[in-house]
Amino acid sequence: MADYMQKPEFDSSSVDQAHDNVVYNEEQEFGAVKRDLKSRHLQMIAIGGTIGTGIFLSSGGSVAAAGPLGALISYTIVGIMVFFIVTSLGEMSAYLPLPGAFTTFGSRFVDPALGFGLGIGYAFQWIITVTIEVTSAGLILQYWWPDLQMWIPALVFIVILVGITLLGVKAFGELEYWFSMIKVLCCICFIIVGILVDAGAVGGDIIGGRNWHIEGAPIVGETARDRTVNIFTTCVWAFFSFGGTELIGITAGESANPAKAVPKAIRHTFWRIMLFYILSIAVIGLVIPWDNPNLLNAAGSGVNEAVAIAPFTIVFKMANLPGADHAINAVLLTAVLSAGQSSFYASTRTLMAMGREGKMPAIFGRVNSRGVPLFSLAVVTLIASIAFVADVVGTGVVFTWLVNLTGMSALLTWMSISVIHLRFRAAFKAQGRSLSDLPYIAPFFPYSCYISILLALMIVFLQGYQSVTADPFEVQGVVAVFVGAPVFFLTIIGWKLYHKTRLVPLLEVDLDSGRPTIIQGTSKTASEEDQEANVPVWKKAGRRILHFIA
Repeated sequence: MADYMQKPEFDSSSVDQAHDNVVYNEEQEFGAVKRDLKSRHLQMIAIGGTIGTGIFLSSGGSVAAAGPLGALISYTIVGIMVFFIVTSLGEMSAYLPLPGAFTTFGSRFVDPALGFGLGIGYAFQWIITVTIEVTSAGLILQYWWPDLQMWIPALVFIVILVGITLLGVKAFGELEYWFSMIKVLCCICFIIVGILVDAGAVGGDIIGGRNWHIEGAPIVGETARDRTVNIFTTCVWAFFSFGGTELIGITAGESANPAKAVPKAIRHTFWRIMLFYILSIAVIGLVIPWDNPNLLNAAGSGVNEAVAIAPFTIVFKMANLPGADHAINAVLLTAVLSAGQSSFYASTRTLMAMGREGKMPAIFGRVNSRGVPLFSLAVVTLIASIAFVADVVGTGVVFTWLVNLTGMSALLTWMSISVIHLRFRAAFKAQGRSLSDLPYIAPFFPYSCYISILLALMIVFLQGYQSVTADPFEVQGVVAVFVGAPVFFLTIIGWKLYHKTRLVPLLEVDLDSGRPTIIQGTSKTASEEDQEANVPVWKKAGRRILHFIA
């Protein structure tokens, strides 16, 4: 062991051969996944995973709750946390592009029990998201057809989403690319129109910064303590708006060239996400007063009501643009489709990885010729459908608790990624590895992980504080906030006690299985270089325009 640790550079030929045998046996038993996601797919998936109904709808509620400056601060704080989470996950996923991503990393670098708890929580979180999205689709379509029974479009959307999933990862990547493009263009148009409205170029008089000087602005709250609490409780809404960013780690397992695509997706998309969110929130705060009753109603409305009074719609109407509500409704429908197929993808691939690792029955890990885990897909569809029926037919109480479970699970998942990254680096150092072996190095390590963990704990605390200090006080409100935490930890403890797992020693952490996939796929072939050289100038120009937008 001493000789091994004295050599940062080691002969990996035996490791590669052993890994090839493992991969061959795994493919013989489970079938091979398809690495059909290209760099442009990963970049747009990274954007599309965050730009969704959160920015279109809840952004108005954030301004109403914390004021224009308070909302801006909240989204900036969570944006910093997002950056650190994505870079941590990106470093590990670029080095080891495994289908289970952080759930697999949790087992390898920390404890198999953590990997199991993360996998169950993450898969369940996305399964419930499927239900939320198909319900939203029904409500959105009711905006145009008020008498339409909600279960009809929901059923149609489930069938469509299952069909897309059955087509394989290539279809998922291509559709997500164009869905995300629509959302990006919508945000760009909104920012431009909002600036023109604020400057008085369209719609009426100059607004400038007067909405920042009305009573209660720029931060809502009578005292300094109230203003601070409002800022950090609004971080909870911002957190859910940014949810889905970690999907980039899951997609790395089916990327054609993860060593290049994952770092590129991280470098090229984060500043765009921040740009869209921060500028969108800034525009809303400038153009719409924080006490506008539409914003206050939008914060707690259903999707159908919120569409008519969404901040995007308000700004377009202020610009005297006809049909703005229909345009936003259409974009929301696109966002629902995008989120729905991402939910199917994330949940099925997580269950697939757990099946291959022995944390679920082996049948969950088997895939067909298109690389689709059919049994995992069937289970996800069944549970999502049952949850939908419980929501529509019942009182909605069960569904509300399921949503609360997934909310805390998402927050604990993000915090766990930072913990896993710390263990990954510790194992790297203990085994004498060189950082030059990493295709991508996360900036500001280890402080980035510490800050992420601190912010996650702060959001949990303030969620609890908000529920405890609510007027009137409701016990079920407090329980609803924290119910996800005991479920998450009991899942981990149960697996640990039953299987008697232990914290993986740093010198025994597996840093090699899965790595040859990257080493063999980092360089372009001569034919690929020749093809790029022969691309016409007009086509290159078109690609650059798309690259700038996307």
